[in-house]
Amino acid sequence: MEDPVIFNPTASKHDGTVIFLHGLGDSGHGWSAGFDAIREPNIKYIFPTASVKPVTLNGGFPMPSWFDITSLDSSGAEDETGIKKAASDLLEMVDSEAASSGIPHNKIIIGGFSQGGATALYAGATSTKELAGVVALSSWLPLHKKVEASDIVHKTVPVLQCHGDLDPMVSFNFGQMSNKLLISKGMNNCSFKAYSGMQHGSSAKEMADVKNFIQKILCQ
Repeated sequence: MEDPVIFNPTASKHDGTVIFLHGLGDSGHGWSAGFDAIREPNIKYIFPTASVKPVTLNGGFPMPSWFDITSLDSSGAEDETGIKKAASDLLEMVDSEAASSGIPHNKIIIGGFSQGGATALYAGATSTKELAGVVALSSWLPLHKKVEASDIVHKTVPVLQCHGDLDPMVSFNFGQMSNKLLISKGMNNCSFKAYSGMQHGSSAKEMADVKNFIQKILCQ
């Protein structure tokens, strides 16, 4: 895995960290550009890049991927081992950041786009340590049939899901269903924002909402 893109705080104090995972086939550089426009001076941002592995959905072609994807249908088969490994790796990044920077876990937000957001949602739901929040853009909750209320230790962690209503890759309904499922399992601080006309991408309005979410949690 290549070194992550890191934006260190430009202010004299470091109040929190955001770790954000890219989508399938992308790299940490891709999303670092979008966050550069909304970054807070007292926040550190980390953008890792996934290792290259064959992806079944793309005919076995190797590309940066957090886990294998066979289908983007809510009833499709899932790479359970890979998903759990990706979530574990993300939480290890959180542990490493907490240890190296002295920032507590509850001042670290995890997030991602598409497959990266799916990894963050699963990690956030199953983490044994309290995180500051979770951001999932154009994403879904993987292993949604196996996540039980008893698996979710920290039910008050803030979760922001954002999704375009014309997403042709990860359906809007799948994202919305994931949000409702998390709420049904007891996660009572989840919000879901819809963006009219947006496909599998981002928008200035969405990034403004992400900025506001980060500000409310880490900049108060």
